[in-house]
Amino acid sequence: MMNENELLRVLKEHGQEHIYKAYEKLDAAGKEKLAAQVDKIDWSIVSMAGHGEVSMERGKLEPLSALEVSEIEAGRAKYEETGLKAIQAGKVGAVLLAGGQGTRLGSDGPKGKYNIGLTKDIYIFERLIRNLLDVTDKAGCFVPLYIMTSDKNDAETIAFFEEKDYFGYPKDFVKFFKQEMAPSVDFNGKLYMESADSLSLSPNGNGGWFYSMSVTGVLKDVKARGIEWLNIFAVDNVLQRIADPVFVGATLDSGCVSGAKVVRKADPNEKIGVLCLEDGKPSIVEYYEMTDEIINSREENGQLSYNFGVILNYLFRVDKLEEILNEKMPVHVVEKKIPYINESGALVKPDAPNGYKFELLVLDMIHLLDNCLSYEVVRDYEFAPIKNKTGVDSVESAQALLQKNGVEL
Repeated sequence: MMNENELLRVLKEHGQEHIYKAYEKLDAAGKEKLAAQVDKIDWSIVSMAGHGEVSMERGKLEPLSALEVSEIEAGRAKYEETGLKAIQAGKVGAVLLAGGQGTRLGSDGPKGKYNIGLTKDIYIFERLIRNLLDVTDKAGCFVPLYIMTSDKNDAETIAFFEEKDYFGYPKDFVKFFKQEMAPSVDFNGKLYMESADSLSLSPNGNGGWFYSMSVTGVLKDVKARGIEWLNIFAVDNVLQRIADPVFVGATLDSGCVSGAKVVRKADPNEKIGVLCLEDGKPSIVEYYEMTDEIINSREENGQLSYNFGVILNYLFRVDKLEEILNEKMPVHVVEKKIPYINESGALVKPDAPNGYKFELLVLDMIHLLDNCLSYEVVRDYEFAPIKNKTGVDSVESAQALLQKNGVEL
């Protein structure tokens, strides 16, 4: 732990003396807490503030075709058999990325606690576990499930699973781990405080999941169980198939070291990241990085060239993830509304973006690997993201899609 002299030196060096002023007012426990947070800061990331979105120079982009639904259907029996064998051999684990809060849904708790039922209680977490049970019922064995939480929601998430008896999933097959946190800064790069003894910290984006598994020790469990593949998925898509044996089998059959579930774009301008090749390696180009030329380019058959959008459901080979564990991933600098305490100690909740958060994105992991199977799924059966309360990608739209798939709400 850094002593007071070191703390002052580090904060002065990075122009953050206001944090030392806050530190001086604290009792011993508060000082220890704040100093520990400062000690963990990666200053190279904080220094990126104020440079806008630090745009990575993109390499040569080319379209990447997908294994299309018709091809998957033709090979379904073979793929499913291969995938089920891998699951039954204990080679497949699942990782639920659940570090976020339900703020945009009007809820302060973990997003997965949100109730999407209409006539009865049905929680997002419950729906995801039910989807996983569909697979484990068929395989006749359970898939180890690792749930990534954050400092903000860890205790509440674990308590909720305990209270609901893990929604029928065996507790021995579920492990929780906390995501690493990153500081928030104002537009001048000054660190925000969220309380008298704490910096404003937030989860460091979905791309930090494997590193977080490593530093929390959960990766040891993955290795001890002999898991060779991890299927990672986001908390907010209530229709997704988890440890889907057909997807697992198709990825194994392809010889690729990763796989990504994709949907056809609803229209050329849909706000969705697109799987492509960059300098010959798999990559994902975000919708805001795409030129009009890329958005509208078409193949000879009239289809969009960049047609397949990612839905944050990936399969990764564990040994390949270990190889890239210490490679520096690009950091995305994102403008956000950040609550903070001002110099008089009052909490300020801004109406407009007032600073930056720093995020690692899972899509950047794909580009560090040699290849990726692009695997098409039917949107209405596997893609019902809940980002907003109403409108596009909302609680309402997800409820309608769940009902379309025969789920009683």
